[in-house]
Amino acid sequence: MLDIHIRLTLQSSERSFRVDAAFRSGAHRTALLGASGSGKSTVLQAIAGLLPGVEGHVRVDGQTLLDSTQGIDRPARERGVGFVFQDYALFPHLTVHQNLCFGVRRLGRAPAPEAMERVEALMTQFDIESLHRAYPRHLSGGQRQRVALARALATAPRLLLLDEPLSALDTELRIRLRAELAQMLARVQVPTLLVTHDPQDVEALAQSAVRLDGGRVVAG
Repeated sequence: MLDIHIRLTLQSSERSFRVDAAFRSGAHRTALLGASGSGKSTVLQAIAGLLPGVEGHVRVDGQTLLDSTQGIDRPARERGVGFVFQDYALFPHLTVHQNLCFGVRRLGRAPAPEAMERVEALMTQFDIESLHRAYPRHLSGGQRQRVALARALATAPRLLLLDEPLSALDTELRIRLRAELAQMLARVQVPTLLVTHDPQDVEALAQSAVRLDGGRVVAG
């Protein structure tokens, strides 16, 4: 169960944008749908703890990650959230295996044995074992997507966040990778919230949808 209420103001020299978005979802995969500039990615980053000055609350399966009235604001590293960015944000100087291991390292020490077992299992699950020594620049779009998703899951998150995971792709590749991503998400037993502007993504990838406009929930 997701129970979300995000309030914050984004201020620049040219404009001010207010987000006040509240929604609940009991679906395993929920889409946050809206046009560009509606505040979707801002809400996702606020849930992950990546933005300062956020008010409201974030609760995932009864666990409170943020509650401004109670003075609770867990830092991003303690929220147990896996984040797949729009451009996948793989470290270009690290191999596929090193990218997956990065998130499970403990303050410079080697990852725990169970974490390494999880990394190896994810590489098998997402069919990227043969790429373990490859660098991101040598990967196809589909391979980068699989590596980014596996890296987000390597930390055993309580919530998976996907920020426009298909928007940077051309139409033909988008169609193919949408089907591949749908299969991967169906196998992953982690509550997922994904951001998109495309209703076809919602139909293929989500079980419920929340529509955002002007920083506010207008449906869902």
